[in-house]
This record gives sequence, structure tokens and C-alpha cells, in this order.
Amino acid sequence: MSAVDLDAAALWDDLQAVRERAPLVHSITNFVAMNFNANALLAIGASPVMAHAHEEVADMVGIAQALVLNIGTLEPAWMHAMQLALKAARSRGIAVVLDPVGAGATPYRNAALAELIEAGAPTVVRGNASEIMSVAGFAAHTRGVDSAAPSSDAVEAALVLARKLGAVVCISGADDHVVDASARGATLSNGHPWMTRITGVGCSASALVGAFAAVQPDPWRATVAAMACLGVVGELAVERTQAARAGVGRLQIELLDGLQLLDRASFVSRLRMVVHA
Repeated sequence: MSAVDLDAAALWDDLQAVRERAPLVHSITNFVAMNFNANALLAIGASPVMAHAHEEVADMVGIAQALVLNIGTLEPAWMHAMQLALKAARSRGIAVVLDPVGAGATPYRNAALAELIEAGAPTVVRGNASEIMSVAGFAAHTRGVDSAAPSSDAVEAALVLARKLGAVVCISGADDHVVDASARGATLSNGHPWMTRITGVGCSASALVGAFAAVQPDPWRATVAAMACLGVVGELAVERTQAARAGVGRLQIELLDGLQLLDRASFVSRLRMVVHA
């Protein structure tokens, strides 16, 4: 599908496909976000498996429909497991989503990312502006795992990285930008700043991209659909939380409920998306 033909109705069809097909998403992710990622996948209708033992990752990839790699709490054994899983996923032709958490923060993290990408190019890279700029080789400042730049600053870097890897690149932020190697692009403007105050929401975005990429063969469209869904759900969840005079503790529950209960009318009417051919 060309960028100009993409609309909210088409993206809703992708969400319905996730709910109907319940794809198995194999995640090697970080300790901080693991539980929330698994619950987000279950809420959207997918099936999560969190496996990182060297002895089984290739076999687990063999039964999964997508692989998600997240380096948030990286250490050597997990990085080796990611390499094994990535090679197995590439041989099977299933989608691989890479979340380069904290890219640019330390030399070790940068070297580990470079080694991982050397093992095989991912299908999708999703991160914040600082992370995407760092992976692309652009100068970037980071605050640990948080971005020190707005998402719009990283669009050029995302295009360079997309062409280099032949991959889809997604920059998360106040606006989400999704580009691919052919320069198709989409800007999504839903969501709410409160979503940044809950650990694991960004990592869950990558997990959701995996679920959508498992059922939608166009990884650019799958990434747009996943980010659109999370943005609308987040916006509605914050409104419900604020109406209850509650805070971000309540918001975690509202986000999961929203992923499960989102309806077509709310999604189509709420989505704020601009596509670029």
C-alpha cells in the first residue's frame, strides 16, 4: 500500500487481524519492562513469550511469528541470545523489531548494538530521537534511556538509518515519525505526556510493533498501525484517569484496559495522522 492510500480504516483492519490471529511474539527484553510488555501484548490480543536461554531461543523463534529485541538491561549472555535469535528469525523470514534502549549512553551499549546489527539487519528499529540519532551515527545527547531531543530532530537520521539497513525506522516522541527506505513516511500526533511517566510504555510500543508486523506483511504499515493504536489508547486512558482524579498508577491499568477494549469508532475519530508519499 502506498503512503497516500493509508487511512484509519486500513489500520483498524490490522488491529482486528491481531485480535483474530493472536500471533506469538517472542521477546528478549529488559527486566524493567518485561511484565508490562507481556500484558500489553495480551491486552491487544497477541500471545507473548519471554525466552532468553541460549539453549532454546532458536527453537522458540521457530514457532513465533515475530521477534522483538530490547537492550534495556543488556549484559553479554543476553546479547548472545539476541544474536542467536536474530539469525534464526532472519533464516525464517519473520519480522524482527529492535529497540535500541539507551543507545549513545555508554561505549559498551554502542558496541553491543553494532555487533547485534552486524548479525543481521532488523525489520524495524523503534526508539526515541536520541537513540535513533545515535544508531544512525549522528551526534546525539542522551539522558540514560530518555531522549534529549524532540522526535522531529531525528527524521533525517531515521531516513539515513532506514536506507542503510533496508528497514523501517520509528521515532517516538510527542509526535511519532515512521519512515522506510523508500521514504514513505507518517506522522502520528496522538498520546499524552503522562505516558512518559510509566516505565515500559515505550518498550511496549516495540512489542506491539512486533504483534502488528506478525500479521501485516508491510512492516511500514504495521509500525504505523501499532503506534497509532498505542497513541489513541494512551490519549483516552489519560482522559479516563484524570476524570477519576487519579494519577499514573491508575494510568497503567487504563492503558491495558484501553488496548483490550479500543473500538473502531473511537480509533477512527481520534486518530491524528499525516502520511507522506
